[in-house]
Amino acid sequence: MTMQYRQLGRSGLRVSAFTLGTMGFGGTGWATPVGRIDVDGAREEIAIAREAGVNLIDTADVYSAGLSEEIIGQALGNSRDDWLIATKVRMPMGDGPNDAGLSRHHVIRGAEASLRRLGTDHIDLFQLHEWDGQTPLEETLTALDDLVRSGKVRYVGCSNYAAWQMMKGLAVADARLLERFASNQLYYSLQNRDIEAEIVPACLDQGVGILVWSPIAGGLLSGKYRRGVEAPAGSRHLTEWDEPPVHDEDRLYDTIEVAVKIGESHGVSAARVALAYVAQKPGITSVIVGARTPAQLRDSLAAADLELTADEVAALDDVSGEPLRYPFWHQAKTSADRLSAADLSQIARHLN
Repeated sequence: MTMQYRQLGRSGLRVSAFTLGTMGFGGTGWATPVGRIDVDGAREEIAIAREAGVNLIDTADVYSAGLSEEIIGQALGNSRDDWLIATKVRMPMGDGPNDAGLSRHHVIRGAEASLRRLGTDHIDLFQLHEWDGQTPLEETLTALDDLVRSGKVRYVGCSNYAAWQMMKGLAVADARLLERFASNQLYYSLQNRDIEAEIVPACLDQGVGILVWSPIAGGLLSGKYRRGVEAPAGSRHLTEWDEPPVHDEDRLYDTIEVAVKIGESHGVSAARVALAYVAQKPGITSVIVGARTPAQLRDSLAAADLELTADEVAALDDVSGEPLRYPFWHQAKTSADRLSAADLSQIARHLN
């Protein structure tokens, strides 16, 4: 398997094009449907990922109330320095009034708690898990900067930030000479390509890397959900999905059919096609893959070796895409002579 290594935003850090996701490590509470992977299972998945060339593991403090981080720490043991570890802070970690959000109190306390659970002296990428519109960005970003200067954190990023929210954070960081976001972790898949409209161009323009979560839409793009076909026993029905929500069931089924057809031409799964598609799109640094079983993980990571043709990407673009939103359709019509690479990331295919 030939793994690509891509620069994380404007930083000098190089990360594998695929990242090991660990929401299923522990698998308690709301994370139970994702997997119930114990320490031995985590060691096996980490070994598979390492063999494939993966060098980044992604987790969050809220995954099974910290248990995912604990399992990673135990599973890595003495091999911790062979890996980059990304984790997150923001979500509730208790019932107290200061046990959530992005206050200096919660950010620093969260980082120190993650360090203890991971059994390490530093976090390679510390991400703000979600927007906090009530805490001043200056407070949050100064706390992150302090963590970097102390050596407890190497790089910082955000997650699930709209383009304007990310840009506001970058503006505050630049004005105050604080540590800048190296990345934005976002939902992106053939099922929903919302980020292409505003966030991807902003990331390209500002040199912010994109880490993708749920690239096969929580399994919807695996190929087992087909129009008129009964899903395997134990599978969730479309009506039970809410993250990501399904707004257009017909378009989803049409997209799956194209992915299945392309997969059959390569002798691979539809899931692998969906992963390769996302990995090849503009601005994408790394695609996070998690799996309930070693076989699923091997299949997903094999997407590193699948290169879709321009015609195959175009077919997937056409079946899963939406019309250009304003003002982009107007720019495509009137300003095509002066568009940047960031602009063209979404407009280029509409110009012909």
